[in-house]
Amino acid sequence: MSVLLIAGSPSPISRSAALLDSVGKRLARQQVEVAQLQIRDLDAQALIHADFADASIARAQQQVADAQVVVIATPVYKAAYSGVLKAFLDLLPQTGLKGKTVLPLATGGSPHHMLALDYALRPVLQALGAKQILPGIYATDAQVFVLPEGASTLAPELALRIDDAVQVLVSEALQRPAAFAPVHFSQVRCSV
Repeated sequence: MSVLLIAGSPSPISRSAALLDSVGKRLARQQVEVAQLQIRDLDAQALIHADFADASIARAQQQVADAQVVVIATPVYKAAYSGVLKAFLDLLPQTGLKGKTVLPLATGGSPHHMLALDYALRPVLQALGAKQILPGIYATDAQVFVLPEGASTLAPELALRIDDAVQVLVSEALQRPAAFAPVHFSQVRCSV
């Protein structure tokens, strides 16, 4: 059971990356296998030109395919998710998120952009076949404090929302289905 954390910010140090990192740390404390994908680290030329043969693009697509749960974090620009995230999502197959649970995260300058999660990102995630899209978490710049060296802290209310979302991921999305005990053929009864 694995979770893929996708950072959709073009900047190495960002509020959305801090939000994503906080989810990753909480999942790791619960012994959940976590992998990371920084879209900005993919070959830019390959990303822009949709070069499916590029090794970095192929690896990233495979990471998405292998994950059970995907957590996507993005800054909000002009009431939409980042362009690098859009470029990457455009490279996923039409069923790239089929059977997966997705937790969308976003940060923006003010509360006025919080609907970008529901009106811009959620329809794309649905179109890619996500089985379940959890309620997104939107944070304003004032709720995520990032220091120049990359350390960050979250406002207490935001930290509680992250805690709740991680608990839902662990208890519902990452729960292993109950296995049935094996039944010997001699115990099988059939009627016609």
